[in-house]
Formats: sequence, C-alpha cells, structure tokens
Amino acid sequence: MKTYSAKPTDVVRKWYVVDASEAPLGRVATQIATLLTGKAKPQFTKHIDCGDFVVVINAEKIVVTGDKTNKKIYYKHSDFPGGLKETSLSDKLERDPTFAITKAVRGMLPVNKLRDGRLARLKVYAGSEHQHTAQQPEVYSVKEGK
Repeated sequence: MKTYSAKPTDVVRKWYVVDASEAPLGRVATQIATLLTGKAKPQFTKHIDCGDFVVVINAEKIVVTGDKTNKKIYYKHSDFPGGLKETSLSDKLERDPTFAITKAVRGMLPVNKLRDGRLARLKVYAGSEHQHTAQQPEVYSVKEGK
C-alpha cells in the first residue's frame, strides 16, 4: 500500500463561520487553528497547506475565564533599552477587538513557511456581520466541534 501525499492542486477549501462568543478564547483558537491547518481532513499532508478559510464573528464578545481581562498582559519591545511596553487584554480589546483572536491563533499554528498563508485565510470581524456571504460559509460550532 502506498502512502498518500496531497498535491497543492488537489486541495479543496471550504469556508466556515465561527462565533467567538460561544466558548473561551483558547478553545475557540484551537478549533480555528485546526481548521486553518486542515488536520481534520483525511488528505492532510504536513508540507502542503490543506486548510480551509475561517471567518470569525463577534470578536468583541470573546469570553475569558477568571480575571484575564485585567491580568493577561501582552508585551511588545522596541529593541531599544527600556523599550518594553505592556498592555492588558482589556486595553487591547478597546483598541482592536480582533487582536486577541488573531494573536491566539497565530501562536497555535506551527512556525514554518505555511503559517503566513494560513493566517491570510483567517478573517476576523468585531461584530456579527461579515462580507463573505457570497462564499456560502458553513456555521462551525466550537461547542460541538462541527
């Protein structure tokens, strides 16, 4: 029996809509990362990008457990001495509601040449409206995993 290896021309991409307010941030991000990598597909191949498109809605209504809105800190450094900047999750959500989901999903994707292409297929919207109705995306429930 020969081992199947997908070719880039064999990949069929589907569109999914994920509601970010259904589950905590980490659970939503892991499901999104799985869809973007295509690991649930039977034709998954590590070195070929087999993933799907994911549209995330309600990013402004993300759920975090405990007191993470105040205690979770994002760090950024300017590469100059004393250039460390700290921002809490609540401050980041006020400025850009899509940041937390994008950052969490980026951290869950493997660090290789395929990551930028996978992140380009991630579309995050703050509200419940999105511009991808023409693609007829399927609703993906994070609670059910389908």
